[in-house]
Amino acid sequence: MLREFINLYGCRIGDNSRVGTFVEIQKNSSVGKNCKIQSHSFICEGVDIMDNVFIGHNVSFINDKYPRSVNPDGTLMNDADWSVSKTLVGKGASIGTSATILSGVTIGENSIIGAGSVVTKDIPANVIAAGNPARVLRTVGGKSLPERGKRVS
Repeated sequence: MLREFINLYGCRIGDNSRVGTFVEIQKNSSVGKNCKIQSHSFICEGVDIMDNVFIGHNVSFINDKYPRSVNPDGTLMNDADWSVSKTLVGKGASIGTSATILSGVTIGENSIIGAGSVVTKDIPANVIAAGNPARVLRTVGGKSLPERGKRVS
């Protein structure tokens, strides 16, 4: 279901996905099946969202590690002057309201990102991460994290 006042161009959206009002999804990005994208979110070029993902209100993705308006010679930059850093949101992940996802990261399957978090590096699968910068707090389901080098049972 696509709501009114959305801006979609050159992107792919899977079956049964819902996109809320005032969302922009740019070219060369994709949203999988059965996703819910809440209002006022921004999904820029280079973002791939797998199936069954929840994106809360006002979530913003970034696709440029060093954004600039002009080249060193003062000319305005265009598409040929920069490269997109790919971002991946794994199957079943949830991203809370007003989170910011920096470029070039992967959010693992079934992970949950807390509201207002700033994701600056990869988040593993099946964990809850929050804060600025986002840090892994525990596993999904409440299990505590293992000591470094040990496995979660």
